[in-house]
Amino acid sequence: MAIPNSPSIDGQRLIADLKRIAEFGRYKTGVHRPCLSPQDMQSRHWLMERMKDAGLEPVIDGIGNVIGRSSAPGPKLLLGSHTDTQPQGGWLDGVMGVIYGLEVARALKEAGVPFGVDVASWADEEGHFGAFTGSRSFVGELSDAEIAAAKHREDGTPLTEALQQAGLAGKPRLAIEPERYRGYVEAHIEQGGYLEQEKKRIGVVTAIVGIFQYRISFAGQQNHAGTTPMHLRKDAAQALFRLCTAINDAFPAVAGPRSVWTVGRVQIHPGAPAIVPGAAEMILQFRDEQREVMERMEAALMHLVAAAQADGPCGIEIETLSRTFPTVMDGAFQDAIEAAARLRAPDTWMRMPSAAGHDAQIIAHKLPAAMLFVPSIGGISHHYSEDTSEADILLGCQVLADAVAAILKG
Repeated sequence: MAIPNSPSIDGQRLIADLKRIAEFGRYKTGVHRPCLSPQDMQSRHWLMERMKDAGLEPVIDGIGNVIGRSSAPGPKLLLGSHTDTQPQGGWLDGVMGVIYGLEVARALKEAGVPFGVDVASWADEEGHFGAFTGSRSFVGELSDAEIAAAKHREDGTPLTEALQQAGLAGKPRLAIEPERYRGYVEAHIEQGGYLEQEKKRIGVVTAIVGIFQYRISFAGQQNHAGTTPMHLRKDAAQALFRLCTAINDAFPAVAGPRSVWTVGRVQIHPGAPAIVPGAAEMILQFRDEQREVMERMEAALMHLVAAAQADGPCGIEIETLSRTFPTVMDGAFQDAIEAAARLRAPDTWMRMPSAAGHDAQIIAHKLPAAMLFVPSIGGISHHYSEDTSEADILLGCQVLADAVAAILKG
């Protein structure tokens, strides 16, 4: 469907760029491109060349952010996402939104639209050195002390050392200019199965869920697994399992319709078959789009921990690791994306929350922000088999281009 005065994307060019950047760190059908790795830096320099070809002025800063700036007059929209990946991750997670931004910039220029967009690839969205390192730096929420203390989550490499090896040490860090922008829009694969399940092709994101995360530690008494009677044991692993069961039994009554909770890591010490465990630990995380629901779940968790501690026989301690609250997306931007989706994909769009965290929740601290989703085949992401149909990729970019033009003209 042709829409008067709307920029038209070049689908072949878009797909070619997505496939080309996927060669930096290619792993099976996906990509392995950790933040500040040689492959990551190669992809960033390639992206800067593509930005230059699109008429943008690219710069890479001292934390690894790449931003292509428009020279068009007037306020801009900031578009982007991230190009680093999960280990052995997918070829679209994050990077699709960056290449969408690049294609929209080109389409606006070719259509003669007298407005501009800046395009960003934020560093370390995947959290190799910390949470949202690049976007937090951009909005002024990443301190020099945090950079100095940050280490790689797997091999312990200091962030300062990784920046030095990447050739970024000493470069200034870019800072947001709120007066330059009308807002920020990020496109992304859904990374879940709601769109596919509902037979929809475009998701208009209403909010990004909050995430509460806790470490729960159990102190028992290590002893011989053959000679210690069951009634005399202080088994830390059994205490952990009992609490997990209690959480699963209690949370449905206090959770919302889209609440999720996960025990993603369990450690048992010393972890030998013939030893009653003397210590255990689990990391619990839950997510929801409503703050009041999350606080209700937190209250229930604290009650369960206190009850388990009182019942014994093991000591239990809970530590709050992080509390990120839900972020509501800008209403006017949601309406612009919805209007474009209605025209391009009648009856195949829906409003929905994002169940994953994204840089948009950080940029929203300073600018109006919005997100657009396209379906993930089988709901798969964070794995090299992640994929989205080419038709949905192209549709999503055209809807974004229409929405961006409407916002800029508005």
